[in-house]
Amino acid sequence: MSGKIKEQIIGTEYSEIMQKNYIDYAMSVIVSRALPDVRDGLKPVQRRTLYDMSELNIRHDKPFRKCARIVGDTMGKYHPHGDSSIYEALVVMAQDFKKGQILIDGHGNFGSIEGDGAAAMRYTEARLHKITEDAFLSDLDKNTVEFVPNFDETEKEPEVLPVKIPNFLINGSEGIAVGMATSTPPHNLREVIEAEKAYLRNRDITTEELMHYIQGPDFPTGGIVVNKDDLLSIYESGEGKIKIRGKVEIEDVKGGRQNLVVTEIPYTMIGAGIGKFMSDVAALVENRKTADIADISNQSDKSGTRIVIELKKGADPENIKNLLYQKTRLEDTFGVNMLAVCNGRPETMGLRQILANHAGFLFEINTRKYTELLRKDREKREIEEGLIRAVDVIDIIIAALRGSKSRSDALNCLMTGNTENINFRRAEDELMAQNFSFTERQANAILDMRLHRLIGLEIEALIKEHDETLKRISEYEDLLTHSDSMKKAIIKDLDRYEKEFGRDRKTSIENAGAAVYEEKPIEEMDVYFLLDRFGYAHTVDRATFERNEEAARSENKYCISVKNTGRIMIFTEGGQAHQIKVSDVPHGKFRDKGKPVDNISNFDSASETIVYIDDLNNIIKSKLIFITRKAFGKVVDGSEFDVTKRSVAGTNLSEGDSVLMITPLNDETRQILLQSVKGFFLRFALEEIPEKKKGAVGVRTMKLSDGDSLENAYLMNFADERTVEYKGIDLPLTYVKNTHRDAKGTKIRI
Repeated sequence: MSGKIKEQIIGTEYSEIMQKNYIDYAMSVIVSRALPDVRDGLKPVQRRTLYDMSELNIRHDKPFRKCARIVGDTMGKYHPHGDSSIYEALVVMAQDFKKGQILIDGHGNFGSIEGDGAAAMRYTEARLHKITEDAFLSDLDKNTVEFVPNFDETEKEPEVLPVKIPNFLINGSEGIAVGMATSTPPHNLREVIEAEKAYLRNRDITTEELMHYIQGPDFPTGGIVVNKDDLLSIYESGEGKIKIRGKVEIEDVKGGRQNLVVTEIPYTMIGAGIGKFMSDVAALVENRKTADIADISNQSDKSGTRIVIELKKGADPENIKNLLYQKTRLEDTFGVNMLAVCNGRPETMGLRQILANHAGFLFEINTRKYTELLRKDREKREIEEGLIRAVDVIDIIIAALRGSKSRSDALNCLMTGNTENINFRRAEDELMAQNFSFTERQANAILDMRLHRLIGLEIEALIKEHDETLKRISEYEDLLTHSDSMKKAIIKDLDRYEKEFGRDRKTSIENAGAAVYEEKPIEEMDVYFLLDRFGYAHTVDRATFERNEEAARSENKYCISVKNTGRIMIFTEGGQAHQIKVSDVPHGKFRDKGKPVDNISNFDSASETIVYIDDLNNIIKSKLIFITRKAFGKVVDGSEFDVTKRSVAGTNLSEGDSVLMITPLNDETRQILLQSVKGFFLRFALEEIPEKKKGAVGVRTMKLSDGDSLENAYLMNFADERTVEYKGIDLPLTYVKNTHRDAKGTKIRI
């Protein structure tokens, strides 16, 4: 057994290992990356970036430093998760259109509200904002928070920053963790601080009372919150939906026309949403939802947002504004889920709970701060008292120092009065020195004291400084002993931040009804629906069609006369019926290309084949006969297809079957002739095919042998003189004898 390790196998359920490891991973993502801490409102990457900038001394009054330097230092010391995530966090903290209060001053291209990305970090520069220094980092040296080892235990980093304002509410937060996400809107700094002060004065304050101070979200892009009545329940639960609209102004222009000007956008439109909004407005015109918009242009610049929508003369601007709210992202929803890490675990909190947590944190950091300041001032008091006492016996002290052989002998003499190893020139000095009883700290201070402190004015300054120290000690003891005094000190700090950094709110809060667009009635006219062989559709007016009828019929697969207010119905081989509103089809000149029919309906030209297409008004007034390749047939009343859905099942098919023919019946139609692939013909009276619902399969019309299927079906009357081509010859329809449904039919031999 010597030199060998005894093998031991431990049996464990695989699912238990997976569950444990996944939970560990999920909690790591939640706490260490994705979610902010409710105390400082920062995610770890934000906290580490700000702390690193503080360590690099990149203050608001110092020169800017390259972002690459900051990112590299943060990654190397505190956040080993890649430079892109650190730089992205830094950029967002400097973007005034994303944050309620920026924390970093950026110098260079830090992106735009329209979605332009920031320049590479080697080009941009940054430094801390003044509020970040004052309210986030100023007391790190006063033992206000715990410091923990970094990832490789070579540095220390703060567990949380001693943030003195409710940053979680002021700047909001968005993040996706494992199985959960946070989405907190930004708020007005002045309002949030007022609410925090109200909570500090009255711990029993309700959410409704807090909302006298916080009206609602205050988005940096402005806009209008239009569901004010829903805000109370959102702030009580921490969850809900906030409806926001962009701000639109009406401008008068020359020629009696008016323009709509978007001056503020919904917060959710930041980035690519602006381009999407403009394309959506263009689509409203293209799809003929409105004919009152002449043009749209983005004239935004550094002074603010300005998207101009030019209206035609006579247009109703209020009605068009409602159309934009209804059909574009100019009115949008912000989903609220105020989720943050609280006491080491993720928790969704209401407004009162968030303020309560931060107020508790303020008491904690201020208690630690003043405890540390008290400790230092008590040490200072001890030294000052020793120096003041030393001034009165300075000659004896000097004599002791001159007679000492080492610092330790002098120190021992000052502390205990021991003069054994000291040579005094005068015996009375030695007797006086034996009365020394300075503390160790006082004795060291005396030994380190410079001679200029013996000047009269310096001694007076020392006494004055001692009085100030005693005053501060008394103040700190009062703060640490009486919670009311601590509360007043905290409120005083909050007042200072509010006065220095507060601003007016940008977002309006109101109750507004749903945007109602009154669509102008379309002047009804006859048009022709043209669908070419490539699947492109458009409409032309009747006069245009009649002038180009020959070319239209040769160049297009389908030409259908219809009203511009009507609907087209497409029946496919697979049994589906797809509806198209004619108003959705582009209307124009004869040579216009049109629009793919797939884009204006649920019809998929790549996988579906058209069997029948017609004006829905004609279909509704008719009875349609359906014949499938497996020889099932039925008659359906066309009114069954008068539905609002864009697509419905036109018929029910058995497995492997498909539609061969759909056609309307008329009074002259009396018989039907079926032809199979193998050359069997069956002719019988049409009345033998029953009328059924569109969802029915139908009845068998002809017995088919194995491997056979229907190839053609012809509707006819008793004396129909038509002929059909069969194997190169013209076969009269009446050549096939008249029989009954569900027979095998006659084999035609040529």
